[in-house]
Amino acid sequence: MADMGGDQVEEAVAGCTAALRTAVDRNWAEVRAGRLDWNCHETAVHVADDLVAYAANLAGRAQDAYVPFELRLDDGTDNSGLLHVIETTGALLAATVRTTPREVRAFHPYPFRSADRVGFAAMGVAEVLLHTHDMATGLGIPYRPAEQLAESVLGWLFPHVQPGPAAWPTLLWATGRGELPGRAPVTDWRWYNNLVLPAERLDLVGIRPAAARDLRLGGDGGFEWIEGGPYEGTRDAAGFLLKAYEGGVHRPEFGVFALVRREDGRAIGGLGFHSAPDGDGRVEIGYDLTEAARGHGYATEALRTLADWALARDDVHSLFATVDTANTPSQAVVTRAGFTKVSEDEAGLAFELRAG
Repeated sequence: MADMGGDQVEEAVAGCTAALRTAVDRNWAEVRAGRLDWNCHETAVHVADDLVAYAANLAGRAQDAYVPFELRLDDGTDNSGLLHVIETTGALLAATVRTTPREVRAFHPYPFRSADRVGFAAMGVAEVLLHTHDMATGLGIPYRPAEQLAESVLGWLFPHVQPGPAAWPTLLWATGRGELPGRAPVTDWRWYNNLVLPAERLDLVGIRPAAARDLRLGGDGGFEWIEGGPYEGTRDAAGFLLKAYEGGVHRPEFGVFALVRREDGRAIGGLGFHSAPDGDGRVEIGYDLTEAARGHGYATEALRTLADWALARDDVHSLFATVDTANTPSQAVVTRAGFTKVSEDEAGLAFELRAG
């Protein structure tokens, strides 16, 4: 799995300050930062401000808005002092990421109004990498981060972006900073933190491409699983998600979710969509639970939660699921969740739930 955490934040900050330290004798306020409207001084302050804001939101468990403060430099702070501020705010974010439990989520506006510790680490790394590139471009100094860092940012924050032949040029293209052969220029972009849907006893936690790759290769995807997990169906679903991501057709909100039990933070199964809705607003779902979690109503609870969320959207009009003829427990799950049997053939029983 492409790691993302405190170590990656520190690595990104070290690369930033090493590159910019070669130009501390320049007047950064007089140099535009690449394609940005900001000068290099303003951009460096922005980097430090984002790093400490992310640390504050995560540490303070902010839920509805950023913690209400803003970074301000002392009068007379020179470029070397500004780099020290970036190092310090980076260290604060790295420490916060390392000490925050995996289940904690805090406010970030896009796109689902929250992020976990991995999301905040990835956003911090993205800010550092991209804005160091902007400043280095303006100052005319060399800068290229480690390929693994760029790959991690893409795998955790850009699930909608098809990987390119190299991660760093792909990240620059995806954020409107470069070109890729065969792809149209990007003029408007956003990153994606993962979607989390709360149920009564569970959280449906969206699986990112980086985690899906780890699951498909036999890892835990960054989750703590109960005995017997993850089940093979979850690994297969992660493989389908990964294939869609690599093919450039993955829509993050129509991916796969780990079912995380709130009482102990452990994952007990998987649930998700086979693809995005078709032209008629019809989409197929699938799910599984580890054997130790069965018989407690978790699957029904999770399925109802996902169905309610999906059918509240304008682009989804019906959900369907195919269940083996012999799998009577699963038939009971979809029936309790409100699905109705609509057909039967050699593939199994087809159940549907329509909006309204």
